[in-house]
Order: sequence, then structure tokens, then C-alpha cells
Amino acid sequence: MQFVEKLRGSINLEWVKMELLKTAYGKKETYLGKLDPRVIIVWYLIVSLLPWFTFNYVILIGLAVYTSIMALVTRVSPLIIFLLSIGIVGELGYIFIVAFFLGGDLAAYSALITLTMKIVIMSIASIAAFASMDPEKLSDALLSFGVPAQFSFAVSYGYRMLPILMDEYQQIIQSYRMRGKAPQKHGWLKWKLVLYYTKIIVKAFYPMMLNIAKRTRTTVEALEVRGFSYAIHSDEAKKQKLSHLKIGPKEYRFIMLSAVILITIHTLGYYYHF
Repeated sequence: MQFVEKLRGSINLEWVKMELLKTAYGKKETYLGKLDPRVIIVWYLIVSLLPWFTFNYVILIGLAVYTSIMALVTRVSPLIIFLLSIGIVGELGYIFIVAFFLGGDLAAYSALITLTMKIVIMSIASIAAFASMDPEKLSDALLSFGVPAQFSFAVSYGYRMLPILMDEYQQIIQSYRMRGKAPQKHGWLKWKLVLYYTKIIVKAFYPMMLNIAKRTRTTVEALEVRGFSYAIHSDEAKKQKLSHLKIGPKEYRFIMLSAVILITIHTLGYYYHF
């Protein structure tokens, strides 16, 4: 009972917000966080596409273990792992109901499990890759690949606005709570209290959208004053912005190690398949 109370005290809205921000802003001190972001994006694309070219369970399990290890190396937030685990368990339960209670058999269940494994591998790889890059590195990597500067900046800007929007949304909800009155009788399973907070969450969404529009307009005007439209079409400005992207020995070691691991997984799948 004491453990439950301690757990409830440590898990709150502020903790959830901080974990989401840590995930969105990346962790530069991790192994993947120290690599060139272009290498991480290419690695993510390769690892995410490989499962869709095979139905071999040995290869799929090997890729799942490999991506899980990379996620642990990246020190992914426990909140993200918990949410992913809930999704996997819910998906497996849904597959079980569809396969056995709606006239299916073991073959149908096996096919759906294969699809789920591929989606899980993609999900874990995306968590490992994007949790290791901050918004600036991700934006620069996209820009170096030839993605339009407007889109690259939009990605970075969206990440930068995330903590502001979360704080503002929380403040709006708190203001609704201060001006409103919670139901004195909570009802069975506290459904009245749940309904009360659901209404507040929905109502708080609209003023936040209005504030987003105001902030976006102010940001656009400030960027135009500083010559943003000229800079995104200037080759010299682009070259200077991307000058910090360099592929060195640690990137080559990561590429070689990843290639050896992926080749080993597919070799084992070729000889031991089921």
C-alpha cells in the first residue's frame, strides 16, 4: 500500500509533461544523440522498411530485439515505453478476439501477429531515432536531404512551440477549474467527475487554438523582419547553417556495426526460419 501511495505521488501531470518534453527535445548525451542526424534518419528508414520484405519470424524477432536494444541505449522515457506496451497488449487482445471469436483460426491469428510485429518494429525504431535528436538537428538533417526549407522550419518550430502550448493549455484548464465548481456527488465510479473534467478539457482547447494563431502571426512577422524569406533561398545561408553536420569515425563505426547486425539477423533467418 505504501508503494502505491509513493507511485501516485511521483506520477502526476507535471511528470508526464516533463517526460514528453524530454522525448520531444531529444537526449544529446546518449550514443545515438552524439551521431550525425542524417545517419540516424537513414538508419531509421532502413530498419523500418526491412520488416515489410519478409514474413520470417526469426528475422522479425531479431529486428524487434535489435530495435529494443537501441531504444534502451537511447534511454527512452518510461512513459513512452508504458504507452507502447499498452498499445501492443491491446492490439494482441483485439487480434485474439477477431481470430477466435469471429470464426477465425490459428492461421489468421499468425498472419495478424506478423503484421503487429512489423508495426511494433517500426514504432520502436522511430522512438529510438527521434528521441535522440533535438528539433534543430532534425530540421537541419531534413534540409540537407533537400526537403523544402519551409517544411524543415515548420518541424523545428512545432517542437519549439510544444512546451509553450503545454504550459498555456494547463493554465487555461486551471482557470476553468478556479471559476467553475466540481460536482459534490461524484456518482458511480466517479462518472460525474470524469464528465466535468472532460468538458473542461474540450472547452480549453478552443482558446488555446486562438492563442496559437496569434503567436504564429507574431512569429511570421518577426521572421520576415529578420529576412527569413531571403535566407531560405540563399545557398550561402544554407551552407553556413549546415556546416556543423559532419560524418566522422563514430558514424562509420555505427554504420558498420549496424550492417553486421542486420546481415547476421537475415543470415540466421535464412538458415533457421519458421
